[in-house]
Amino acid sequence: MSQYFDLFRLPPVFDLDTGQLEQSYRDLSARFHPDKFAAASSFEQKQAVMMSATVNEAYRTLKNPIDRASYLLKMQNIDADAPEHTAFAPEFLMQQMEWRETLMEAQMEHNQAAVADLDREIQNEQESLFAALSLAFQETDYENAAQLVRQGRFLNKLRSEISAAL
Repeated sequence: MSQYFDLFRLPPVFDLDTGQLEQSYRDLSARFHPDKFAAASSFEQKQAVMMSATVNEAYRTLKNPIDRASYLLKMQNIDADAPEHTAFAPEFLMQQMEWRETLMEAQMEHNQAAVADLDREIQNEQESLFAALSLAFQETDYENAAQLVRQGRFLNKLRSEISAAL
């Protein structure tokens, strides 16, 4: 299951060497680019397309801290994104509602500065969450890591909505 890490020759850890990830991605992308197989057999062309797609998917997964954490949890047979995991701490839910209200008000008032301020606040929250995820994986506290992944999904979605508003 550590295929993606193996593909990039990286250890299966949350705290990745992103420079090594980038370099491996560039090397693999160049090596398996479908254009390099234009003169190859139909089978080899299909293999190159499939390998290129796998490289891109693996890179996208490992580059995103929340997706990487979810992938690491799946390696432990834990599906952090399973539908039965919907319980959140009331404080977290209240904070989500407050942020969404702030975003809605800023959008209605066309207040780009308020949207940008909210984006910075959510970004800081994400960085704190990534630090907590790092610690959870170091301590093999997978239950906590799974909860943090679910919270991280909310933060990612909110950041996407904020980006669309900017």
